[in-house]
Amino acid sequence: MIGCECFCWDSVSEYYPLESQPFSLPSPLPTWPQGQGFATGRIHLGELEVVKITNFESIYTCTPNRGNTKGVTFYKPAGVPDGFLSLGHYCQPNDQPLRGYVLVARDVAATEIEDKSISDSMSDFPALRKPLNYTLIWNLDSPHDEYAYIWLPNAPVGYKSMGFVVTNKPYEPELDEVRCVRDDLTESCEACDTILNTVSTFSKYPIRVWNTRPCKRGMLGLGVSVGTFFCSTYSGSGDELSIACLKNVGSTWHAMPNLDQIHSLIKHYGPTVFFHPDDKYMPSSVPWFFKNGALLYRDGIMKGEAIDSRGLNLPRGETNDGEFWIDLPDNDEKSSYLKNGNIESAELYVHVKPALGGTFTDIVMWVFCPFNGPATIKAGLLNVEMSKIGEHVGDWEHFTLRLSNFSGELWSMYFSQHSGGEWVDACNLEFIEENKPIVYSSKCGHASYPHPGSYIMGSSKLGIGVRNDAARSKYFVDSSIRYQIVAAEYLGDGVVTEPNWLQYMREWGPTVVYDSRSELDKIIRHLPFYLRFSVETLCELFPTEIYGEEGPTGPKEKDNWLGDERC
Repeated sequence: MIGCECFCWDSVSEYYPLESQPFSLPSPLPTWPQGQGFATGRIHLGELEVVKITNFESIYTCTPNRGNTKGVTFYKPAGVPDGFLSLGHYCQPNDQPLRGYVLVARDVAATEIEDKSISDSMSDFPALRKPLNYTLIWNLDSPHDEYAYIWLPNAPVGYKSMGFVVTNKPYEPELDEVRCVRDDLTESCEACDTILNTVSTFSKYPIRVWNTRPCKRGMLGLGVSVGTFFCSTYSGSGDELSIACLKNVGSTWHAMPNLDQIHSLIKHYGPTVFFHPDDKYMPSSVPWFFKNGALLYRDGIMKGEAIDSRGLNLPRGETNDGEFWIDLPDNDEKSSYLKNGNIESAELYVHVKPALGGTFTDIVMWVFCPFNGPATIKAGLLNVEMSKIGEHVGDWEHFTLRLSNFSGELWSMYFSQHSGGEWVDACNLEFIEENKPIVYSSKCGHASYPHPGSYIMGSSKLGIGVRNDAARSKYFVDSSIRYQIVAAEYLGDGVVTEPNWLQYMREWGPTVVYDSRSELDKIIRHLPFYLRFSVETLCELFPTEIYGEEGPTGPKEKDNWLGDERC
């Protein structure tokens, strides 16, 4: 057995509680409007029906006794409904509220399958089978008579394991502890979000523990996260994991919300978006932007064409070939007026789509600003507002609510920040009213953040990068009231009418290339000599848009329209 005596199991940590306490949203969930399978507590994935378990029985809590590695707790699902079977155990850090899940599954008889086409592909093999035995992956034999063992279920031929099993005994777990899933009902998964890493503090017998997620994600992805963890005694997770995730092989998104339920979800969870008090460049509605002077240009034609308020004269579909773009009026007064936006007209444009095989719903909220202001560069104590770097016409930003289709509960939010972003668990959000989160939009650049503050994109260690300031102000948009659903493809044709401007796949601003070298030189020459070369190198890490770019494209041209968020 692999041993390690550098853990202190079940001991009190100076910094973290022994075990995490359960988290709940600020307010109870409402009764959602009637529908098909949304928020019913169970989801059909074809041959399998799954239930999300959020109640757990603690197996072991560990706190490393040196270094700054966070303690973690390993759990097994508790209160599994009759007829359902565990697929693996759960693990999470102790410095976060107990906020996780694992799926348990049952094999649905062929007569219960609503989609009869699945029965043609069914084999003589059941959807679920017991493991053949277990392989011990890691164990602890503590001098304090505390023990821990992590086991990998060995699946029969044609089946895959969904997760690991943790025990406090040196004997293999019972074969009834978990089930393996038939190959064709699974998809590959990948490690993400390190939960425990003792590689740096325990050189002899390291262990790393990660969350897992499907490799293929996004609106068309069929992979379903089981909620289990992956672990390894090596420093890396490896190219291919020894466990898999589930796959939704059903032909319909029966657990996705219908239109009435979508409206109810937005009214219940719609965030309030606060803009910085010193931001000159406010959002507006798209029709306001068109009606107040935005022009459509075509390559080779000098004069721009006025745009219909609904975008009826915009070219639709095809690809972004660079032949068309939108720009501000030539008149300086009209251009300045348009740049400032019109927050009174602003609304959030909503795209609703399946996530993680239809077990979650992503409500993506797009914010339009007619203009993105110049960047502010921070270098140590020096803050320099650029005159041009970072400016562009037609700024599209977004954030995403991820909701559990088992209950309709807000699970997490994605905050888009220039060329990247971050997922934030619901327990780490700010709420302004009941279950409505707050989004802070950064000054001039309109990146989204979960909390106020100054965020540096570059090297936070050296304090050099693009500065994003976020704060509450009197300028805000309540998306629970001011929104328009512009797309929900899974509902079928005719349920949601997409606005004409959404089909415009070209650029919402002209191509601009800035003389960044001359502007950045005035920062570099104010720094100590030993930092000057470093600054020039770090400029390569700044968001590409601060140097100039082809005009930004609209929502449908972004990677996350079909795919998952960048993270």
